[in-house]
Amino acid sequence: MRTALLQSSGRPGSVAENLKVLDEAASRAAAAGAGLLVTSELFLTGYAIGDDVTVLAEPADGDAADAIARTATRHGLAIAYSYPERTGDTVHNSLQLVSADGTRLANYRKTHLFGDFEHEHFTPGDQPVVQAELDGLTVGLLVCYDVEFPENARAHALAGTDLLLVPTALMHPFQFVAESVVPVRAFENQMYIAYVNRVGQEGESEFAGLSTLVGPDGVARARAGRGEELLLADVDPAFLAASRETNPYLRDRRPGLYGPRG
Repeated sequence: MRTALLQSSGRPGSVAENLKVLDEAASRAAAAGAGLLVTSELFLTGYAIGDDVTVLAEPADGDAADAIARTATRHGLAIAYSYPERTGDTVHNSLQLVSADGTRLANYRKTHLFGDFEHEHFTPGDQPVVQAELDGLTVGLLVCYDVEFPENARAHALAGTDLLLVPTALMHPFQFVAESVVPVRAFENQMYIAYVNRVGQEGESEFAGLSTLVGPDGVARARAGRGEELLLADVDPAFLAASRETNPYLRDRRPGLYGPRG
């Protein structure tokens, strides 16, 4: 499945403008044969926008969700978009996957919050593995900091995730996460990972770019630079199956040795 990674910060603070940016990217991705488009973290609203992130939060079935479902249907591709999700008085940092026919397939709430801003504005989710079936692949969802915990990616591997989607807001000087940690996660868990970052300056945050789609061999199929970019790469189920056949990590595990001690 050809996968498009939208490395962009959109227009922070404007949901309407970000929906336009997403629609234009979906058009380009579909024209290039993509079956899936993935955004960066909190693409719908912007990341470093202070209290506005809660003001702009919407439910999973809100107006923006309806608009994105129409975009997916119009261009004939699935869309995974990150947004602040409101449920009553609670706000989550969430990722929703919508199919090419506009059906909401899965919604994931970030389980590991990063820094003072996120802890102040969001409530962590409590469901570590959220998956959906898409074009014969088992697609798993995480957000940013989540993938830096090896337990999260391993839980997805054990649950059969083939392609792990990870919108992120990775800042300087942590670019080693995109360059080194993500390829290792893909290799040690035998999966593809689509890691999609923001770019540029927002408030005091400078985002690192370097979005990538990495294969189960730990090799990047494509990697973006530091600017706005629509990155395209293929997820190959046959290569994934062959890689899993030859890589013994998951077969050679000894779970009884890994439990808590003392």
